[in-house]
Amino acid sequence: MARRRGWGGTPPESDEEAARRIVATAVELISSTDGEVTIADVANSLGVIRQTVYRYFPTAEGLFRAAAIASVGAFLDRLTDHVHGIEDPAEAVIEAVIYTLGDVPRTPQLAIMLSGAHSHAEGVASDEAIIFGMTMIRRFDVDWEYHGYDEQGLHGLVEHQLRIMQSFFISPGNPPRNEHDLRRYLQRWLGPVVAPRHTATHPIPHA
Repeated sequence: MARRRGWGGTPPESDEEAARRIVATAVELISSTDGEVTIADVANSLGVIRQTVYRYFPTAEGLFRAAAIASVGAFLDRLTDHVHGIEDPAEAVIEAVIYTLGDVPRTPQLAIMLSGAHSHAEGVASDEAIIFGMTMIRRFDVDWEYHGYDEQGLHGLVEHQLRIMQSFFISPGNPPRNEHDLRRYLQRWLGPVVAPRHTATHPIPHA
């Protein structure tokens, strides 16, 4: 492996370490600049040229998705606490949507995930976003199998949930709904879609 310059005087010892350091730097910069970060910013912070970053992340999309996923651990912990004890699927999903949208200001990486920033065709339905959503929904105190959700059903629910959050993030309304009104809206229009089936013998139709 060719010797790398820069890196604060301490070049990584492997490609895996280099990728981790690039992602960690992106996470730090996003957190301190409200998400307004470029590949050039990441390279400058590491003391390398942009081509070095592109060697590990061929697109800005890939890097910023990786940074978003790497940085949402604390958010997932907070969300898990928030929905703890909620066993009804619709109630859990609604509270998760409301909490996630409210947490965006203090977790800029969520804004990247929900807005589809730095992405192209896949956007909020990218593989990385779906993985994030599946990780999120599996932390709920909901017996998904009992309520008729198999793996494909959960996948479809996650995609729908991500699309709902993206729409509210991009266009919250004029004026934006407060938490009470948003909850009422979601209970009316999202709740029936997620409503429990109470039995695994009637699985959720696949998308």
